[in-house]
Amino acid sequence: MHIEPGIVDGAKIVLSYATAAAAGGLTFREAYKAMRAVGVPSVIGRTAIATALVFAFFQVLPHFPVGVSEVHFILGSTLFLMFGAAPAALGLALGLLVQGLFFAPFDLPQYGMNVTTILVPLFALQMLAKRIIAPDTAYVDLRYSQALALSTAYQGGVVAWVGFWAFYGQGFGAANIAAVTSFGAAYMMVILIEPLADLAVLAAAKSLRDLTGGRLFERRLHQAA
Repeated sequence: MHIEPGIVDGAKIVLSYATAAAAGGLTFREAYKAMRAVGVPSVIGRTAIATALVFAFFQVLPHFPVGVSEVHFILGSTLFLMFGAAPAALGLALGLLVQGLFFAPFDLPQYGMNVTTILVPLFALQMLAKRIIAPDTAYVDLRYSQALALSTAYQGGVVAWVGFWAFYGQGFGAANIAAVTSFGAAYMMVILIEPLADLAVLAAAKSLRDLTGGRLFERRLHQAA
């Protein structure tokens, strides 16, 4: 989901600063709420783990350019289920920043677009989770259909934002439409993998409750709301 350099440039890139600021505001609001609920050390610890994982997702896991962007296995729903919305959002933003600063400085001008693209779908996923997961259900007991819905919401949101940036920056020419379409088609394969990854991670968490039941993991992972 790294927007290719030059897709949006000039004065148009100012919009990405505004969307990133809005996404950042949502992130800090959730972080404040989380710190009040579970304490500052817990949020910092979860964020550190999430940041390390996100960096690995971006830098270590397979990724390849397709059309207007790159296909990555971000596993946003996995981060949300394991660590909660605020640490997942902070981890995504910081992991992306670390990768840009040390390994892909050519991506830094696009940071506002990229961070918007991965954060806004996370908050949409959070809202969906409240609707489709019953209050008496712990995350480790999710069904495949629920994991699929969460993954589809997140990855679909990523694709939608990439498409928005591409059309905003380059218009609706045939070549650009083809590039966006090819990216979207390639990215949908992540939806085939992420629900299985979610369920595998949740199954591991369930069997390792002594390790995953502490304050470094989302309380809802093992407990009903």
